[in-house]
Amino acid sequence: MASALMKARRSPALPSVAVMALRRAFAAASMGCDIVSAAPGVALQKARSWDEGVSSKFSTTPLKDIFQGKQVVVFGLPGAFTGVCSAQHVPSYKNNIDKFKAKGIDSVICVAVNDPYVLNGWAENLQAKEAIDFYGDFDASFHRSLELDLDLSAALLGHRSQRWSAYVVDGKIKVLNVEKVPSEFKVSGGEVILGQI
Repeated sequence: MASALMKARRSPALPSVAVMALRRAFAAASMGCDIVSAAPGVALQKARSWDEGVSSKFSTTPLKDIFQGKQVVVFGLPGAFTGVCSAQHVPSYKNNIDKFKAKGIDSVICVAVNDPYVLNGWAENLQAKEAIDFYGDFDASFHRSLELDLDLSAALLGHRSQRWSAYVVDGKIKVLNVEKVPSEFKVSGGEVILGQI
């Protein structure tokens, strides 16, 4: 399998979806994995206005502050203001926030490869900022560390996140769902992970 993966990465003829399917078999993110250890030194940027960014001196939030000692549902998606992300993915969590809280979830988090200012505008546009914590992974370092990144240059998005969701307890991944392709919305929605907690 490892040699097939190496050939797949070198072969320009192999479709990128096939490469991603092979690569996912070796992803750093997996059940039982410590999400903080898998992404050492990585911090995320909480969604905020530009003025809030300036006043906080462009602070970031270490992963341990987000995940350690907490029950967290986190989902990643290709990007703010995109089709499935706006119409289905975020609403599936926003509309079920009371059910997540009833199950003892401390926070529901959306992470995207966007800057925190774009995410802030998007969260406000979706009226989801009160229910969901939005975090920017502006350089994709979080998603790269977990091997949940994806090149979406063909859609003019550049390096982005796959569509995924996870249930994380004290930093450990208990459930991980990754869509086969980012345009699908079959396993990463709020209703699905609610049934897995």
